[in-house]
Amino acid sequence: MKEYKGIIIALIAGICAIICVSILSGNMVSYKKTSGSGGLTATGSANCDFESDLIVWRGGFSAYGSTAREAYRSISNDAKLVKEYLEKNGVTEDEMVFSSVTIDEHWVTKYNDDGNRIGEYLDGYDLYQNISITSTDLDKIEGVSRDISELIESNVQFVSYEPEYYYTKLDELKLELIEEATQNAKARIDIMAEGSGTQPDELLNASLGVFQITAQNSNTEYSYGGTFDTSSRLKNASVTVKLNYSVQ
Repeated sequence: MKEYKGIIIALIAGICAIICVSILSGNMVSYKKTSGSGGLTATGSANCDFESDLIVWRGGFSAYGSTAREAYRSISNDAKLVKEYLEKNGVTEDEMVFSSVTIDEHWVTKYNDDGNRIGEYLDGYDLYQNISITSTDLDKIEGVSRDISELIESNVQFVSYEPEYYYTKLDELKLELIEEATQNAKARIDIMAEGSGTQPDELLNASLGVFQITAQNSNTEYSYGGTFDTSSRLKNASVTVKLNYSVQ
C-alpha cells in the first residue's frame, strides 16, 4: 500500500512539473512575441514644403517733448502720418492695430567742473507707440515693410522689425503629415518582417515625434522640443512616428 501511494505521489509531482514547464514555456514565447526586443520597431517620417498665408509686421515710433503735453501732441501727429502712409500703400484700417502710448520721464544728470555728480533734473518726456499689421496679402506688406523712407523723410522716428510669417492651416497639415509618417513606419515594419521571415502581429506601442517647422533649403538644426520658424515665407514641415509591433 505504501509503494502504491509513493507511485501516485511521484506521478502527481511529474504531472505538476510538466504543467509548470508548459506554462513557463508559454510565457517565454509570449514574452518574445510582445517584448520590444522580440518585436519589430521602425520610425517613419514625412515632410512637405509649403508657403505661409499670413504675415505680421511690427514697427514702432517715438517722440520727445519738453512737456508731457508737447510730447503727446508730437507722437499723435506721428501716428497720423504713419496711418496715412500705410493707407496710401493699400493697408486697410482693419489690418493695423496701434498700441497704447507709453511715456518715460527724461532725466539729465548734472556734474560740476570737477566731474562730480551734483544732481538730476527733468529735461522732458519720451513717448513710444507700436503698431502691428496683420494681413493675408503677403506681397503688399512685404513691399511696405521694405520701404519706410517716406516716413523717415517726414521726420518720424520709425523702427521697422522683420516680418513674421505664419500658416493658418497648420493643424490640418500636421494631421496629414502624421498619417503619412505612420504609413511610412508601417511600410518599414512590413519590409523588416518579410526580410526576417516573420509577420507583424499586434501594435504594441506608437509614439509621435515633435514637429519641426523650418525655412526651406536651410541648415537649421532640429530642436529636441521642436522648431517653429516665423522668419521665412517658404517653409518645410516634418515629423516622425515610431511604431512597435509584436511578431508571429
